[in-house]
Amino acid sequence: MKNITELQELAKQLSCPDGDEGIAIGDEMNESNFGMTKKTIDYLKLQDKDQILELGHGNCKHLPYVLEQANDLEYIGLELSQAMKNSAIMNNSDYLNANIRFEMIMDERIHFYEKRFDKIFTVNTIYFWKNPELFLREIYRVLKFDGKFALTFAKKDFMETLPFTQFGFNLYTEDEVIKLLKSAKFSIENTKTFSENVMSKAGEKVEREYTIIIAKK
Repeated sequence: MKNITELQELAKQLSCPDGDEGIAIGDEMNESNFGMTKKTIDYLKLQDKDQILELGHGNCKHLPYVLEQANDLEYIGLELSQAMKNSAIMNNSDYLNANIRFEMIMDERIHFYEKRFDKIFTVNTIYFWKNPELFLREIYRVLKFDGKFALTFAKKDFMETLPFTQFGFNLYTEDEVIKLLKSAKFSIENTKTFSENVMSKAGEKVEREYTIIIAKK
């Protein structure tokens, strides 16, 4: 079992991976979150020429799976972590071009014009949003009319069982997330809950229950 200092450092790295340790954490997150990410991409039902924005892509080893879904896709990934942006570029060097790129986000303002994207998604990032109301309004702003936003997160009951989430994590029930989305003018198209066995970041095997919410503009 990790001590308090180790748990605090783990929580910090999970929120914004940094340095060599952050790169290692990014690899662990990719492995444990790939099932969630794949399901999220599946439920977005990408179409040819969709313009896609991902918020908090990590090392983005899932990019090939995104690009397999349809033709002529544009993908832009935004990250708070410079280490994760660098890892994503290294892991996807064969795909990068004007329509496939990674950029930094410095706060909860999304630096794109209104109605820019057909599909937006994010997996396991909501716990770290400092101002979720503002961020969701920004997501709504840059989403096209009839565009879809997929928000995927592990449920509060499960997250509370993990020892590191007491440090800097904001945890949510499904009802709380839906309320936030509706307050940002989204309509809820679908919700799906899944369960999977994974290795936690604290090194323990756990059964994780998570939810994918598909919201529309």
